[in-house]
Amino acid sequence: MEIRIGIINTGRELSFETAASADEVRSQVSSALEQSTSHLNFADVKGNSYLVPTAHLAYIELGTEESRRVGFVA
Repeated sequence: MEIRIGIINTGRELSFETAASADEVRSQVSSALEQSTSHLNFADVKGNSYLVPTAHLAYIELGTEESRRVGFVA
C-alpha cells in the first residue's frame, strides 16, 4: 500500500510503499495523535524507516491495497 504524508512548511511530501494494511496504519496514527506521541515510525517494503513528527503533520493519504497493473489491458 502506498502512503503519502504531507508535512507543514515542507514543499515536498513523503511517499513510500508499505506492507502494512490501511487499518494498521490508521490505528497507529490515531493512537499516536490521541496519546500526544511526538513521532510516528513507519517502515517501507525495502526496509527503510521513517520518523515523522506528529506536531507537523498536514495530512496522511492512504492508497489502495491492491497492486498496480503493469502492461496493456484489453
